[in-house]
Amino acid sequence: MLKQRHNVNIQGAGDRTLVFAHGYGCDQNMWRPVADGLVNDYRTVLFDYVGFGGSDLSAYDSEHYANLDAYAQDVVNLGRELSLTNAVFVGHSVSSMIGALACTAAPDMFSDIIMVGPSPYYLSDDTYSGGFTHVQIDEMLEFLDANHFGWSEAMAPQIMGNSDRPELGQQLTKSFCATDPQVAQDFARVTFLSDTRDILPNVQTRSLVLQCRDDIIAPESVGKYVHDKLPNSVFRLLDATGHCPNLSAPDEVIAAIRDFLLDDLAHDE
Repeated sequence: MLKQRHNVNIQGAGDRTLVFAHGYGCDQNMWRPVADGLVNDYRTVLFDYVGFGGSDLSAYDSEHYANLDAYAQDVVNLGRELSLTNAVFVGHSVSSMIGALACTAAPDMFSDIIMVGPSPYYLSDDTYSGGFTHVQIDEMLEFLDANHFGWSEAMAPQIMGNSDRPELGQQLTKSFCATDPQVAQDFARVTFLSDTRDILPNVQTRSLVLQCRDDIIAPESVGKYVHDKLPNSVFRLLDATGHCPNLSAPDEVIAAIRDFLLDDLAHDE
């Protein structure tokens, strides 16, 4: 059963289903503050990717999960088991691109995709600025390989931002440290070395790009790039800062999701 493999939790009984997908080093708990605020109006689906949270770690295979397509296929397979149609995919960070791949693979499954802090490519080249140099990515991956816990304690607070609220950085650190070191190393390479820029023009799904200020992982210019490349997207710059508004500013994320989906409903009427 895929529900057990991915530790699926379903709540609510609305007409629309929202599928929340977590980012690197996290699990479904990162989405609970947002999902709990929407459960009275929507059916919410929370799950863990294989290797994270309460998923079946025995199902993890480094070779199989060496690219984002494998994670996207898991999303599609899970969606089929849940008989999803006209659903909304809500992805944080790298899950935004996993969602894009899933939407192109199963266009009838998701009618909307919401991307929070998306980045299709973290490196910079002659025509694109992803925020990181090759040297920076190599050094980060080497640090992670050598000292998973040290890397987590150093990077999580920076990724979270909101230094005036250190408990948020501590929460993300705890999540990073709870991840199996081998899975963390593998998924870091998949995340930071993947290039999904070419897939964006193929995403016909109605899309919302939610961007934070002062995001060291996905700068504002990257969010605008994603918006520009998606055929049918809305861009919204949140007042939130850092890379994890689902934890630091859940009420703002909830409001943005509601506005987007209500606008969709208004168009349908």
